[in-house]
Amino acid sequence: MDQLSPAVSVLFILTTFVSVGLLLHGAKKAGIDTLPTRILVFVLPLWILFQGILATGGFYANAAPDRPYLFIFGVGPAALFVILFSLVFRGSFIRKLPFSFLIGVHIVRIPIEVVLYLLYQGGAVPREMTFAGYNLDLATGVFAAVLLVAYKRSWVIHPGLLWAFNVIGMLLLGIIVAISILSLPGVPNLINVEQPNIAVLSFPYIWLPTIVVPIVLFAHLAALTQLIVSKENVG
Repeated sequence: MDQLSPAVSVLFILTTFVSVGLLLHGAKKAGIDTLPTRILVFVLPLWILFQGILATGGFYANAAPDRPYLFIFGVGPAALFVILFSLVFRGSFIRKLPFSFLIGVHIVRIPIEVVLYLLYQGGAVPREMTFAGYNLDLATGVFAAVLLVAYKRSWVIHPGLLWAFNVIGMLLLGIIVAISILSLPGVPNLINVEQPNIAVLSFPYIWLPTIVVPIVLFAHLAALTQLIVSKENVG
């Protein structure tokens, strides 16, 4: 990690805050004075700060292999929050989110893939986590950009295409998350990686599994909710 250019961290930090900014902007459009928006405005900064402090202090990196602190204090709570938030506010908030946000936020997956490749070159993540390996998530970001252009120009987009984009996008996200987990230090090397995934245990890259991934997962879940609702309304 010491040989990495500071520009890699800067790019990642900017991408993280763009992701957060897009989420808050979408929430504002859904209703700035609503309870869900207030929860996000309150929880997100605290969560970002909390994870940054833990990672900077070596809480994750120095944990014993048999102590899954990353899951207990990071990934687990974030995933649980996203799922519960999506379920509880699916009617009063999720359905009001601009669909352009639910598409456009996935464009951040393009710079994330660039960061992962640079981290691989710096020996901080395995090749399998990059587009040079098993990570096809770059395609989601590129296709999101195409869809956003089509949406902004009011082109007709078949609902089946939006379904496919979100389902496949979630599948690709799940694949990279699985690779990331299986390549962590101390986890049985089931995919035979030469370089363990040490980047996400340190600052600022702890924000990848605890901030960026939950945001894009939320966008997929919210988009699918809106697609289901629209189908029900049509029926």
